[in-house]
This record gives sequence, structure tokens and C-alpha cells, in this order.
Amino acid sequence: MTEYVPPPVDRRLPTEEARDLMALVRELAEREIRPPAAEEEEAGRFPRALFTLLSESGLLSLPYASEFGGGDQPYEVYLQVLEELAAARLTVGLGVSVHTLACHALAGYGTKEQRAEHLPAMLGGGLLGAYCLSEPAAGSDAASLTTRATRSGDVWTIEGTKAWTTHGGIADFYTVLARTGGSGPHGITAFLVPGDAEGLTAARPERKMGMKGSPTAQLHFDGVRVSDARRIGEEGQGFSIALSALDSGRLGIAACAIGVAQAALDEALAYTAGRRQFGRPIADFQGLRFMLAELATQVEAGRALYLSAARLRDAGLPFAKEAAMAKLFCTDTAMRVTTDAVQLLGGYGYTADFPVERYMREAKVLQIVEGTNQIQRMVIARHLAGPESH
Repeated sequence: MTEYVPPPVDRRLPTEEARDLMALVRELAEREIRPPAAEEEEAGRFPRALFTLLSESGLLSLPYASEFGGGDQPYEVYLQVLEELAAARLTVGLGVSVHTLACHALAGYGTKEQRAEHLPAMLGGGLLGAYCLSEPAAGSDAASLTTRATRSGDVWTIEGTKAWTTHGGIADFYTVLARTGGSGPHGITAFLVPGDAEGLTAARPERKMGMKGSPTAQLHFDGVRVSDARRIGEEGQGFSIALSALDSGRLGIAACAIGVAQAALDEALAYTAGRRQFGRPIADFQGLRFMLAELATQVEAGRALYLSAARLRDAGLPFAKEAAMAKLFCTDTAMRVTTDAVQLLGGYGYTADFPVERYMREAKVLQIVEGTNQIQRMVIARHLAGPESH
């Protein structure tokens, strides 16, 4: 019996260049990313050499301007690239999303001189970035962060601890949000901190239920000194810069979630087509066919939602509400699809011999990062009904 292989996603891409780009991504995914994924995740190995290859291939710079080494691709295309990468291995797809997030502040708010000095290496020079907003006591309430930057002449000294930093300890640069003024969101400023800055150390990576190949760690800033030339935007502008980055970052998480969901669906389709019980493939049984139809519908709905938000962004229209909706729906979809994929594979789904148990463990974190799904509901409600009364 010929093994059933689900067809690739039929993507509506806007240009021939985008179609060629997607073909390159699929080739890299099948040749370099997917084959070692299970083994490397189990061993907790981060594919640093692969990220260098992605940088050389232009895949770490897609949504940024070519003037500074970017790919000039709309978010509609960039997010579909993320989806393909995440379907092959979430550590890679999410890593590209985090790197893109780490470049956002400088690309959007840096001076022309800052961008010319730093962006080419950040976008295509083999560097890897990370984003430092959350702290041990400031997660969902990011405006209460306490890491402080104090100025003396043209030098800032940063003291404090950041938490839940993807690529913590291995990144070449960090976009860091630190308090430079009073309490609340208006006292926060953004800085670009080199990964090898004196006084910057990483704790042991967190022990996670999934994404073991992607290091997540606390970062300790013990008198880290950075010049004022590495301050991004105006003093006190950091929180609005962070929120702007998170709107786009949530779309990245949504795309990654649909990638994981699609991978789980494909595995379930292949398994149910090949597994025979009572003399026929189990995919012939109506109960399982209906499950597969439901999962496929959820995946397509999530893809349509994140692409709709991306097209708003590309058109220069407000998209914060739609980004929150996409992050909420797509990550909940990934959790549901991966859970049902485990069920469809029965006992085999619960073993590490098949990837769906890993997809299920990985899907959970997507409901938490870049703002928990409870926070997304708050964001959406504020857009619909206005801020809460106190």
C-alpha cells in the first residue's frame, strides 16, 4: 500500500517572487528542519547553525526594508513563511518570529544613523535577537516592570532581571525595556543591548514541557552599561514601542500556531489513511471523518483570520484588535487540533514514536506567550466596549 502524503497547503500568494520564496522555504523545511526535529527537541539542542543558514537565505529579514538588508515582503507573505517553518519545527518558526520582534523597535523607531549602523547585521549578518519585556513579577502587567536604567552623561547603566526570554543566553543582541522615569507605562525606555555586554548573564534555561530545543531563560543585568546611542526612540516612549511590536508579534504567534495545527492534521490524515481496522482504513469511519473535517475547518479559519489581520497591517490600517483575535483563535485552535490528533492516533498518539504528542505539548505554550489568551480577550473587549470603568 502506498503511504498517504497530505498535499501541501494551497497558498494564495500575491507575487511570483513570493511563490519562489515559499518554494525555497518548503525545500529548506524538508531538507534541513523537519528530519532532525524530533531528535533535537528531545535532546534540547538549539539549531544555531540553521539560524545562520536562514539569515544567509534572507529569511530573518523578510518584513523589513531592503534599504537596510530586509526582504521587502508584506506581512501576508512573511506570516505564511512562519507557518511553514513552524509546521516543520516550532523552535524554528517561533525563533524567527522572536528575532523579527527583536528587530522591530530599531527598524520602526531608530534614527537613520542607528538603522544604518545596526540593522544590516541584525537582519542578514547571521546575528540572532531576543526581546526583553517580561520580568519575574511583571508578566501580563508589563507596565509595572522594575528593571531600571540610570543615565550618567552619555551612558546608561541597567540593573534588574528579565524573565521568559526566548534565546536568553544565546542571542547576539537584546531589545530591552527598562524604567528610566516614574511608575507606569510612561517611564519606560527601549535599548539595544549587545549579547556580550559586561554584567549581562543568563540563568539556567527553564525546564519546559515543550519546545525544549528553544532556550528560555532569565537574564540578569548587573550594571550593564550602554551608550545613549543605543537608546531607541525617546525617553519614556518604550512602552508604546513595546505595544507596537507586540501587535505584530501576536500575528507571528498566530501563524506559528496554525503551522503546528497543520502539521498535526497532516499526521492524523496520514495515519488514519494507513491504519486498518475491521478490514478497512479507519479514515473510512464516519466518526473519524467528521473529526478530520472539523479540524481542517478550524485550521483554515485560523489561517484566514491571521491573513486578514496581516492585510490590514500591510495596508497601513489599524489591526491591534484583529491581531489579538488571531492570536486567541489560532492558538486555541492549535491546542484543540493537536489534542484531537493524539486521540485520532490512539495509543500511538501518546508515544514519542509519532510527533503529535510533541505538537500537543508545544501548542500549549502558544496560548501563553506574547500575552496570554486571557489578555487577548481583554484587548478585544476594550476595542469593542471601551476601557473598563473603575
